[in-house]
Amino acid sequence: MAERILATYRIVAPAGDIEARAKALATEQSVEMPVEAIDDRRVLAEIVATVESIRPSGDAFAVTLGLATETTGGEASQLANMLFGNCSLQPEVELVDVEFPDAFALAFPGPAFGIAGIRERIRATSRALTCTALKPQGSKVEHLAMLAGTFARAGIDVVKDDHGLANQSFSPFAERVPAVQRAIAAANAATGSRTIYAPTFSGGPKALAEQARIARDCGVGMALVAPLLVGLPAFVEMRREFGLALLAHPAFAGTARVSPALMLGKLFRLFGADAIIFPNHGGRFGYSRETCRAIAAAARDPWESLPGAFPVPAGGMSVGRVGEMIADYGSDTMLLIGGGLLTAGEALGERSREFVAKVASHGRGE
Repeated sequence: MAERILATYRIVAPAGDIEARAKALATEQSVEMPVEAIDDRRVLAEIVATVESIRPSGDAFAVTLGLATETTGGEASQLANMLFGNCSLQPEVELVDVEFPDAFALAFPGPAFGIAGIRERIRATSRALTCTALKPQGSKVEHLAMLAGTFARAGIDVVKDDHGLANQSFSPFAERVPAVQRAIAAANAATGSRTIYAPTFSGGPKALAEQARIARDCGVGMALVAPLLVGLPAFVEMRREFGLALLAHPAFAGTARVSPALMLGKLFRLFGADAIIFPNHGGRFGYSRETCRAIAAAARDPWESLPGAFPVPAGGMSVGRVGEMIADYGSDTMLLIGGGLLTAGEALGERSREFVAKVASHGRGE
């Protein structure tokens, strides 16, 4: 039998039922029919998922299934389907982790630029990177361009759209993106900085392709994308065809019972994210420090020949937490502070420069 994908699930079930429940899950996630009705020996031997192990895990059980690699078709949405398609509808089941056979990951694109490529674009060889967001949704194009220029003159590395900015009437993509990019390019020319702009890409395939054309025409080098909103196959196609670094946003990731380290760290990286935003502990969201560190590790740890992706902790962060975040995640991290800068009001430029200086000081070991 060929090597299999090893998918581990947390299942809440009585001890006396867990073996039958595990076998039922194996059937559900492979052939989705009674195994006794299958008379094709090849299907029985090669396609039906196998129960590899059952282990107690707190008040539940960790069940590892062996899934046939052929059933994924080497395609993102089908891989997600085989890992957590039907069983995502079963509330007692959670997808915890997945291990792939050697070379399987190479069927998927992985990051195009990764940590090294983004560092080269920004010319930051070793320090942590800085990132902020254009807010609030509802602002006019002129205001967003002004904010972007202020951030870029302060030396912030990546200025992204708020993920709520899309193609609304108050700041249409075709007007906003060239205006913001012009403001950033002017600031870069004046200061010698290398700030990158990441506008939000959203909509269907035709809209995404048109947004890519607009972005490339005006010199944008990065796209902010929520893979679970545009769809995993569309995200993979963006990676393969658009020539832009991809900053993945976690919107909608909380709707499925999939471990954050697997979804945001491992799978987003596998499908092409160069940097991955996730909710940092101690902010507006409830992730633990352990979960956040696991996401960062999944984004960066050596994996086949796939480049590592920048972990981007965010969500209610402040300049005062810079040292703590770098201590948690190390220098191969992009720190995202949005509202924590914008609350400075007229002192926005000063606080932005403080953010940049504090990150730089930790890069010098201060």
